[in-house]
Amino acid sequence: MSVLFELRDVAHQYPDGRSGLQACSMSLRRAGRHAILGPNGSGKTTLLQHLNGLLRPVAGAVYFDGAGIDYGRRGLQAVRQQVGMVFQNPDRQLFSAHVYEDVSFGPLNLGLDEATVRQRVAQALEAVDMAAHADRPVHELSFGQKKRVCIAGVLAMQPRALLLDEPMAGLDMPMQTELAALLDRLHAQGVTVVLSSHDMDFAYRWADDIHLMAAGRCVGSFAATALAQNTDALAAAAQPLPTAMRLHTALAGRGVLPAHPLPRSVEDVLAALPPSGLGHTSTPLTVASPIAGKLAP
Repeated sequence: MSVLFELRDVAHQYPDGRSGLQACSMSLRRAGRHAILGPNGSGKTTLLQHLNGLLRPVAGAVYFDGAGIDYGRRGLQAVRQQVGMVFQNPDRQLFSAHVYEDVSFGPLNLGLDEATVRQRVAQALEAVDMAAHADRPVHELSFGQKKRVCIAGVLAMQPRALLLDEPMAGLDMPMQTELAALLDRLHAQGVTVVLSSHDMDFAYRWADDIHLMAAGRCVGSFAATALAQNTDALAAAAQPLPTAMRLHTALAGRGVLPAHPLPRSVEDVLAALPPSGLGHTSTPLTVASPIAGKLAP
């Protein structure tokens, strides 16, 4: 496994004395789709901010591409050119009056010529479907459009890794679908994508690797396909089983579906149902709500 990020026993303490991370160790492989899950206060955002040097550990070390992060001015500039971050609240990240100005800020700071900057900005806005809004004032945009502009600003830097803090928060379902498709396209281009989330169903469906946080520690890292073998780690991080897994367990227990392979989404479960549907099963299946957790056989 080729590792891009590594945290070794990282600890962080905020100025008010709160602990953000405690002896946190984690490896994130290159060109992977990584989902970091955990309850509020578990350290997800703090961890992301260590990956591009926004925060500096009080103990332990953070490595990028095999080398410890250099917290000098030039070292941080080099890391942040390669590791872009998108905050949960876009208003924390947008500071220019117009869309084009905001997206062009990073490339201009790299000292690129005007033609290259224009090309990068155009490509980035096109990637997030915001090309038609290049001249609009930022304050006129919706929350979802602002979040897209933030992503475009990072993409214009052409990073090797993209960090996103709760990227689906505040987006409606169509925009979530579009964002997931964008992340998949970036992954296909070799970009390492790391995001934090509270949505186990999305993480299980989308991610290659899942990392679980609790009380500032990583309590589990594994391939998403191995989630069924890591239920103890899920419980330690106060995370539920994915809806698809619970639904599949119920259907397999009634002989409707084979026990394997395990589906990654509810859509996969539905696609695997036999043509006869549920009408010929020996035991009736009553599902009041797939999300309600009442699916155990």
